[in-house]
Amino acid sequence: MHRLNPKYIRIAGIVIISLIILFLIGGYIAYTKREALLQKAITRAKEKAKKDYNLNVNIGSARFTGLSTVSLSDITVVPDQRDSLLSIKKFEISIKIIPLIFGNIKLADVVLDNGHLNLTDIKGVKNFDFLFKKKKDTTEKKERADLSVLANNLIKQVLYKIPDDLDLKNFLITFKNDSSGIKLLAQTAIIKGGKLSSTIKVDDGVATWHFAGKMHPSDKDIDVSLYADGKKVEIPMIEKRYHLKVNFDTVNTRLQRVENSDGVTRIYGSWSVRNLLINHPGLSSSDIVVPNGSIDANVFVGKNYVSLDSSSMVHLKKIAIKPYLKYQLYPVKIYTVKVNTDWLNAQDVFDSFPDGLFDSFTGIQVTGKLKYHLHVFLDSSNPDQVQFESALAKDNLNIVKYGKTDLDKLNKVFVYTPYEKGKPMPARIIGPQNPYFTPLEDISINARNAIMTSEDPSFYSNHGFVEESIRKSIATDFKEKKFKRGGSTISMQLIKNAFLSREKTLARKVEEILIVWMIENNNVMSKNRMLEVYFNIVEWGRNIYGIGEASHYYFGKSPSELTLGESIYLASILPHPKTGLYSFLPDGSLRPSLTGYFNLIGKMMAIKGWTQPDSSGYGYYSVRLKESLRQEIAPVPAAVADSLMKQNNDDDEDNATLLAPTVPEKKPNFFQRLFGKKDTTAKKHEELEVDTVGKTKKQIRQEKRALKKQEKEREKELRDKGLM
Repeated sequence: MHRLNPKYIRIAGIVIISLIILFLIGGYIAYTKREALLQKAITRAKEKAKKDYNLNVNIGSARFTGLSTVSLSDITVVPDQRDSLLSIKKFEISIKIIPLIFGNIKLADVVLDNGHLNLTDIKGVKNFDFLFKKKKDTTEKKERADLSVLANNLIKQVLYKIPDDLDLKNFLITFKNDSSGIKLLAQTAIIKGGKLSSTIKVDDGVATWHFAGKMHPSDKDIDVSLYADGKKVEIPMIEKRYHLKVNFDTVNTRLQRVENSDGVTRIYGSWSVRNLLINHPGLSSSDIVVPNGSIDANVFVGKNYVSLDSSSMVHLKKIAIKPYLKYQLYPVKIYTVKVNTDWLNAQDVFDSFPDGLFDSFTGIQVTGKLKYHLHVFLDSSNPDQVQFESALAKDNLNIVKYGKTDLDKLNKVFVYTPYEKGKPMPARIIGPQNPYFTPLEDISINARNAIMTSEDPSFYSNHGFVEESIRKSIATDFKEKKFKRGGSTISMQLIKNAFLSREKTLARKVEEILIVWMIENNNVMSKNRMLEVYFNIVEWGRNIYGIGEASHYYFGKSPSELTLGESIYLASILPHPKTGLYSFLPDGSLRPSLTGYFNLIGKMMAIKGWTQPDSSGYGYYSVRLKESLRQEIAPVPAAVADSLMKQNNDDDEDNATLLAPTVPEKKPNFFQRLFGKKDTTAKKHEELEVDTVGKTKKQIRQEKRALKKQEKEREKELRDKGLM
């Protein structure tokens, strides 16, 4: 066995002893000079805060009270020409020595007494706007940051700033803007032995919150819950500002681990909630309640992307959903969305709908299995090539019992009550008892084909949805930065009108899609019956519903007698039926602005073999309004009439028509509709034209009075015939 040379042992010992002596000497010098070093560091920090952020920082006293403990008192931070931001009476902080040797500042102990963080946003002036100040870029070309490195460093810095032990008393956080505010007083917050407990008074005792749980930041292991004493956790300020009501019993957040390797930072965690309630007029007309829901969220951050990995899992009552989201920031922005499920018990799917959503399915009983798949891929540099796939597969699905809504009702005689601006109109019997009811075979083939060409050319071959139309809608909406193009089919329009309220909510739209899928994929109704009911309930004017009423109202004839031109005209007014009479001149002929639409629909019909090619306008020149209505048409200037014709039906938020008869109209975008902000462009245009064109305003007023008179006469006629 080889023995070490004693000479080398002596040399090693001398080196080690020398290093220890140097370390002790350096430590002694640093210890004796530490007060001066502390004051110098504070001075530099104050100067930097003033120079970079216009912050005035004052500290009453600062001193060391232990080997690595600093005690500060009477701290204030006041931005220039802003309200005071921060004040702390007492602040003690201890730093871990070992991480400090390697350049990392890790907090060991923190004591904080009597602090106040005051955030204000008054008349557009924020006392925290320095947080959004960008530093000037002095380089000609700045290299893109590696997001994975940034994420890893950020997590480290955040976790390192959570102390192993915390003793906080009476720390007040307030926020106030022009219309609302909130106060959060942390009476106590303690971290001891890896356990967190706290008591927070909200708005002077309106509620008491608690953060509690496991806190091991050094091990990247955090499991914390938020709950309130004797009531739900809610934030009234959010409701006041955004009209969004949110409350819950308990929310739990867990960080399990963080890894960084191969250029990717992986964050594994979970989030869960009990009895979550959400209410917003744009989402649903009633409270949405999730008794229990959770997500196992695995967030991956690469060099140029952030993603919710496919290993994540959403749990909602009885079902599990696998989401995948990816957002690539550069060199071009790319969005990827995937949602998948395994085969699920169909009854579990319906039972897992949150309370307050999809009332039509409440109480439904089904057997069989369901499986869902969604894929969306959009490259912002080429949005026209967006990829879209959505499929709900079924296996032996059978409807045992309908829920709150009888989906079979349209196969029988039923009463249809249309709504306008939220108010019920006279009800119609959809069946032979109604003299205006028209069986499908008694509707002119011209009318059937013209309306299908305009609204849903593939009606007989699709299953309620046209994937290509939805794909194009996504591309158009992305380019326009608003929801401009819709993709509603005849099936979707039928279900919306026959089964659902006219409320403009996201929940109602999703419910419409689900009902269409159930009817189309379970043979609840034949295509012919769907088209027949659609033709007999669709709106074609003020209090004009169904093709029977429309053909008699506009042309004084039955639906079987409608010509090609009359049929294309009826198709043209479906997007804005209440303005149908504006299409006509006082002599009963159509306005010239409609010739393009007639040629477009006619040519599409000719391509399908539904009519003969025609170079003379596909019946445009032969259309004549019923003579008794012509006297009601005021000589409105073309510009005003075209503007009025572009206005949508007051109750139609879906942009259902695939082919509009005029140039694209100004429609409220999705966010305007969602939050109730109306687009008044068309109205302003109309008022501008009226103000500058002599008697036009009076003439339009006269015409509106005439239309109201006709509507009353129409209601009287329906009453006399026993249809109301």
